[in-house]
Amino acid sequence: MFGTIRNPSGEVLDYTFHAGTEGSRHIAVLGHGVTGNKDRPFVVALAEGLAAAGIHALRFSFAGNGASEGRFADATISKEVEDLGAVLSALDSYSVCYVGHSMGGAVGVLCASRDERIHLLVSLAGMVHTHAFAEREFGEEVPDEGCMWDEPECPLSQAYMDDMAQIDTVVRRGAEIVVPWLLVHGSEDDVVPIDDSHDILARARDNAELVVIDGADHVFSEHAQVMVEKVVGWLQGQ
Repeated sequence: MFGTIRNPSGEVLDYTFHAGTEGSRHIAVLGHGVTGNKDRPFVVALAEGLAAAGIHALRFSFAGNGASEGRFADATISKEVEDLGAVLSALDSYSVCYVGHSMGGAVGVLCASRDERIHLLVSLAGMVHTHAFAEREFGEEVPDEGCMWDEPECPLSQAYMDDMAQIDTVVRRGAEIVVPWLLVHGSEDDVVPIDDSHDILARARDNAELVVIDGADHVFSEHAQVMVEKVVGWLQGQ
């Protein structure tokens, strides 16, 4: 529907469109987390739930992930901000809500704090303290030699570690977001601690709200439907 979408590096980004109400100019763009892709079950469930509620949805894989072009080793938050910008350019006639999970949540904060093309923002288990995350999860690996979480298809690059350290945290950028913003986090998330959401919410304006899903893990394994209901309900109220 939107043709081929390429990022500034010329890499084609794989995406799937879920049609909502015909003629609507509102669309939710769904971005995944590190080592993920657009076909993660909870991402698909959210896209389908949005479309069923009449809201167009587009889920895409960042460059180097899933079926998108590019190298996984080059996938950093800074580059993914550029990927998201390319998607937004393809949707220039739509009012966009960006929904980012985990590292994709950090991408959303950085982009929404600067890019007026994002009209609504949703952070799902959003990563906030990027340097702390990288050190906690991958600090014992040797960059350009080891892998993320022992997954051979997900090499840990020095570029990734450097970018996470340079960004350090997106907590201060939360105060710069002026659009309505929903944060959703599971109480049992052991990948991105719920404190990340509390920390950025404390700096945010009164346009932000946090919903905690009791018992949910990082990918909402047993709570996907609850997450979908929370996001859909919030969007319908905007």
